[in-house]
Amino acid sequence: RLGILIVRHLKRLERVILGYLEVCDGPEEEARLGILETLQRTIEHAWPRMPCRLPVLLKALLKMIWDVHTDQGSTPEPVKAALLHGATECLILLDRCSEGQVKVLLQGVYSSCEETRVRECIRKVQENT
Repeated sequence: RLGILIVRHLKRLERVILGYLEVCDGPEEEARLGILETLQRTIEHAWPRMPCRLPVLLKALLKMIWDVHTDQGSTPEPVKAALLHGATECLILLDRCSEGQVKVLLQGVYSSCEETRVRECIRKVQENT
């Protein structure tokens, strides 16, 4: 709703986003799905300010992808797939606004990771132009 005015609140919003990405909120993961959508809209509107936030956001998104992949809890597969898709979309948007820096940073992760679902997310980011 704020559009470009979100820039005024980026510092606080970043802390909120990071907090929600870290915590599993039950089988339906409504909070995490909502915060991924919020992050996508934030990146779309405040894209010029995102490259300086890239290291923190990239780390949080990769950690969330790993947590979702390794989750042995009661989260249904469609919810896990939605979380991974949302995180991948955020990574693609971050890559676009950082002029390809995300792809460069993910090359080492892709080559050292053996988990199929995690590699699939990274591959989608690397193939996106």
